[in-house]
Amino acid sequence: MADWPNPGAPVPIWNGSNLDDGGDSANEDLNIYFSTGDNAFIIVAAAMVLIMVPGLAFLYSGLARRKSALSLIWAVMGSMAVVNFQWYLWGYSLAFSPTATNGFIGNLHHAVLQNTLGTRSPGSNYVPSLLYSFYQLQFAAVTVGIVMGAVAERGRLLPAMVFCFFFTTLVYCPIACWVWNVNGWAFKWGVLDYAGGGPVEIVSGAGALAYSWVLGRRQERMLVNFRPHNVSLVTLGTILLWFGWLGFNGGSAFGANLRAVMACWNSNLTACFSGIVWVLLDYRLAKKISMVGLCSGFISGLVAATPASGFITPHASILLGVVAAVCANFGTKIKYLIGIDDSMDVLAEHGIPGIVGLIFNGLFGSANVVGLDGFNIGLGGQGWIDHNWARLYKQIAYIVACLSYAFVVSAVIAKLIDFVPGLHLRASDHAELMGMDDDQLGEFAYDYVEVRRDYLAWTPNHTRAPIAGIEEERPMKMVSSDAEPESTEMSSMEPEPTRPAEPGPPKTQ
Repeated sequence: MADWPNPGAPVPIWNGSNLDDGGDSANEDLNIYFSTGDNAFIIVAAAMVLIMVPGLAFLYSGLARRKSALSLIWAVMGSMAVVNFQWYLWGYSLAFSPTATNGFIGNLHHAVLQNTLGTRSPGSNYVPSLLYSFYQLQFAAVTVGIVMGAVAERGRLLPAMVFCFFFTTLVYCPIACWVWNVNGWAFKWGVLDYAGGGPVEIVSGAGALAYSWVLGRRQERMLVNFRPHNVSLVTLGTILLWFGWLGFNGGSAFGANLRAVMACWNSNLTACFSGIVWVLLDYRLAKKISMVGLCSGFISGLVAATPASGFITPHASILLGVVAAVCANFGTKIKYLIGIDDSMDVLAEHGIPGIVGLIFNGLFGSANVVGLDGFNIGLGGQGWIDHNWARLYKQIAYIVACLSYAFVVSAVIAKLIDFVPGLHLRASDHAELMGMDDDQLGEFAYDYVEVRRDYLAWTPNHTRAPIAGIEEERPMKMVSSDAEPESTEMSSMEPEPTRPAEPGPPKTQ
């Protein structure tokens, strides 16, 4: 076989100097220490992951009622702004600072992005920390955006943004440090978590469940005959998520290499088979196929592939898609058993498939797949398929640690914020009936709301919960609720009806 030159291959020319800050960019070219191809790939992958945030916003908006559709888009997009600030301030340092050795959380060595310019990243020697921190920022933003599904149709937005800041600091950053920091206890112990089964999926599922628990259930009338108001938005959101997920899982190889390609292949296979199985499971009950069911299956498969796509073979990914769909589909019933109104099924769609993917790593993790990045070669057996029998119990212990820590700390944060005057998490009953768009934003996803306001302003038959500001404008007397018969009392605004003249004797000429 001919020995072809490969000018695109990274050359390990790092000289080992200036490990604290990477060098003096004013007097030397720091770019020569890194692979331009890998850098370009991770920049594109980061932009793809960023698209997942509006994808989540559209998904949640479509799944909600139309009167709360815009508030969910605002909650997800607003959380991204909060996480950007938190990650710049100290989030990246708390999660990935290599100088912290306690194994549970980092220090402030990289706060406000100091000492990140040209240093080597934890993910690859050929990618700088400056780029690695930006890429990992998108992961944090997606995680918190997923949690925002818990505020659906009853949660106030300003307290939710306060929750986002402390949740990222006290829940996401520590668990990311456990498994992705070079000094994290889970990383050193040998836990396999490729792209975030713990920090992203379990944390978001448990965090949303805890927030929903503190927030309380929606009113019963809001749960009767509930249906997604816009399935087209659900589909659009799923497509954007899928696109971004290829950057999420493919980019987690931290280089333009074969492992990244394998992760993309595995993500697609898992998603497709999960979608098919979910539709079949729904068909057995409704005798109809469902677009929402297909999208739900796609997402559960992509979630399951998140921790596993860089560790298992394509054959195992197909099986993973089937198992993830079954577990997530039946997992949607958990909220009824425990009495928590997880309105967007975040635990079922994210937490449970993430757990399944982590377990599959313990069973089907393969050294052949891990070594495709050209960097992790010679690590030895990964899962049961490689005769590493101890890996599975480590995965299970890690799952239990993530679940318990994320749920307890998230619930404590939410409860403490709820006690602060002016930061009550839940909106009023009146606001819930009128819709979060009207109460929190004063803007609406659809112009029907203004038509409704005009109608309620002039009709004598409306609900007991009038819209604020309208009752003062009414020139007529309004009456009670929909359950009561409409009053026959005439309004002063309406002219008195004229009666026809009674017939009399004919007039004489």
